[in-house]
Formats: sequence, structure tokens, C-alpha cells
Amino acid sequence: MTRAQQTISIAMLLTSIYLAVFMEVIPFPEKLQNEVVPVLPFWALVSFGAYLLFKLGWGVFTFNDVPDAHKELMQQIAEARVDLKAQGVDVGED
Repeated sequence: MTRAQQTISIAMLLTSIYLAVFMEVIPFPEKLQNEVVPVLPFWALVSFGAYLLFKLGWGVFTFNDVPDAHKELMQQIAEARVDLKAQGVDVGED
């Protein structure tokens, strides 16, 4: 089973369970049925958005390969200048 199939299967299972609860096929106490169940999709969407924002922030916070990337980029620029000069293109100097 691929990851996409697994994700779709889980989403369909959760949707089926929610619809069964929402349509009162699976009974819950009256207060829970009327006050909590209708807002579950909104709560799930907000929670998923918060999770994604946390993952984005954590990725930015732990981003630590900038010095290596800078060295690699400078090396590639130097190689490109040498290659262009060999072809007779004036690239200027830093």
C-alpha cells in the first residue's frame, strides 16, 4: 500500500466515523452530540493548520546548513566564471 493510498484510506475511515456520529447512527450523550460533534471538522482544520505552522517554524529554527550552502554556491560561481572566461565571455571581477 502506497503512502497516498494509506492516507486516503485513513481519511475515508475518519470521515465515515464522523458522519456516523453526526447523523446519530452512533449515539452519544445529547450535550456532546449537539455542542461538540458539529464543530469537529473546524477543530481538525485549525489543529492541522497549527501543526503545519509549527513544522514550518521548526524547520526555519533548525535550518543550519547555510555556511555549507554558501561555500558550495561560491565554488559553483567560481567554476562558472572560469568556464565563461574560457569561452571568451567578459564576466567582470568581484
